[in-house]
Amino acid sequence: MRVYLAGPISGCSYGECTSWRDKFIKVLDEPSIKCYSPMRAKEFLANKPEIRDHFPDHLFGSERHIMTRDFDDCTKADVIVANLLGAKIVSIGTVMEIAWAFNRRIPLIAIMEPEKNLHDHPMIRQAIGFRVDTIEQAAFCACSILMP
Repeated sequence: MRVYLAGPISGCSYGECTSWRDKFIKVLDEPSIKCYSPMRAKEFLANKPEIRDHFPDHLFGSERHIMTRDFDDCTKADVIVANLLGAKIVSIGTVMEIAWAFNRRIPLIAIMEPEKNLHDHPMIRQAIGFRVDTIEQAAFCACSILMP
């Protein structure tokens, strides 16, 4: 079983992008569920103060690579978790991943504040299958969907 961990990257630090994903995997604590992160193989970004939209000088930072791998990961996932908590700017990539989930009928769990999140939009709200406030709730929800 696969869970894709979507969420803002541009404008964030490497730690901001990876820490919540690491926490989700730890809280999930289910070896039969494999989590896929768009940050894998991107350790080269660890020393950047802020991640921009792409890094053309690196294979895993090119526009083509980002689009190809993230689309493949999303559309093969059994569940997508989108962490939108505290978003500083609207994440266009995450919005695309939400649309891919909706199009493919992949259950989407969104972690968002109850109000005033930048992604709180009618189309996003309709694409979300489960809206929760915490990483812990998202992990519980993912297990509930995936485990018999």
